[in-house]
Amino acid sequence: MSHSTVPRSRAEADMTAKSPVPPDGASGRGGRPPAPKPSLRHRFRRDRVLLLMTLPAVVLILLFNYVPILGNVVAFQDYDPYISDNGVVSILNSPWVGLENFQRIFEDSAFWQAVQNTLVLFFLQLLLFFPIPVLLALLINSVVRPRVRAIAQAVLYLPHFFSWVLVIAVFQQLLGGAGLFSQLLRDHGYDGLDIMTDPNTFKFLVTAQAVWKDAGWGIIVFLAALAAVSPDLYEAAAMDGANRWRRMWHVTLPALRPVIALLLVLRVGDALTVGFEQILLQRDAVGPGAAEVLDTFVWWNGVRNQDFGYAAAAGLVKGVISIGLVLAANKVAHLMGEQGVYKK
Repeated sequence: MSHSTVPRSRAEADMTAKSPVPPDGASGRGGRPPAPKPSLRHRFRRDRVLLLMTLPAVVLILLFNYVPILGNVVAFQDYDPYISDNGVVSILNSPWVGLENFQRIFEDSAFWQAVQNTLVLFFLQLLLFFPIPVLLALLINSVVRPRVRAIAQAVLYLPHFFSWVLVIAVFQQLLGGAGLFSQLLRDHGYDGLDIMTDPNTFKFLVTAQAVWKDAGWGIIVFLAALAAVSPDLYEAAAMDGANRWRRMWHVTLPALRPVIALLLVLRVGDALTVGFEQILLQRDAVGPGAAEVLDTFVWWNGVRNQDFGYAAAAGLVKGVISIGLVLAANKVAHLMGEQGVYKK
C-alpha cells in the first residue's frame, strides 16, 4: 500500500462518519436497505413459548369477562330464569320488551338517588383516599433504615388482607353506639355517638374504612416507581444546592407522574364501583337513602326482587358510562403529556 492512500482512506472515513444518517430507516447512497418485516408465521414460531404461557390467562378472560357480555341481552327482555334449567333456553324464550327497562330506569327516582350517592362517594374518595398512597410511598421511601422500612410496609399492608366483615366489626367496636369512643364520652359526662348508624356521616365513614384497609396496599406501585429512580438524579440535585423538599418536588414527583396519571385514569373508570360488599353490609344500618349505590341497586333489584331485566339494564347503563369516563380521562392524560391507558 502506498503512503498516499493512507490519508485518502482516513479522509474518506472521516467524511463517512460525518455524513448524516438517512431518516426513518431510508437507505442513502451505498447504505443498506431496511430489514424486511418478519412474517406472521415467523413471529408465531419465534414467540410460540410466550403465547403458550399466556394462553390459560386468555382463556380465563374470555370465559369470565367476555362471554358473559352476551348475557346483557336480558336488559332488553322480561327475563325469566325459571322457564328452563338451561340459561340459554331461558334467554331465547323470554319475551322481548325493547327499551322498556331503560325507560323505567330513567323514570325511577331510586336509580338517580343511587347515581348521586355513587358520584358523591367517588369524588370524596378521590379527594381523600387517592392522595394518601402517594404520601405514604414518599414517607416510606424517605426512611433510611431498611429494617424500619420493612416493618412499616408490613404494618400498612396487613389491613388489606382483612375481610370487609372484619373491618366493619372493628369500626363498630370503635365508633358504634356501644363502642370505645362512645364509652369514653359517657365516662366524661357527654352523650355517646353512634357514627355507624348516622346517615349524615356515612360517606365519610366509608371513606375512612377504605383508607384504613387499602391505602397501604396502594403504595406498592408507587414504591416500585420510586425504586426505578436513579440515585444519580438525587446526587446531582443535592450538588446543585437543592434541599430535601426541592429534591422531592423536582425529582421524586416527576418520576411518579406517569404512574399517578395511569392510576387516576383507572380510578376514574372505576368511579361507579365504590365498594359493593362494604356498602351492602352497612346498607340496612343507615338506610338506602344514604347507602344505596349503583352496585347495591342492581343487586337489590336483580337478586332480591328478581327483576333481572331491569337490573341488567341498570348494569348496562353503568358499564357504558364507565367506558365513557375511561376514554375522557385518558384523553385528559394525553393532553397532559402522559400515556394513560393506551397511546394516541
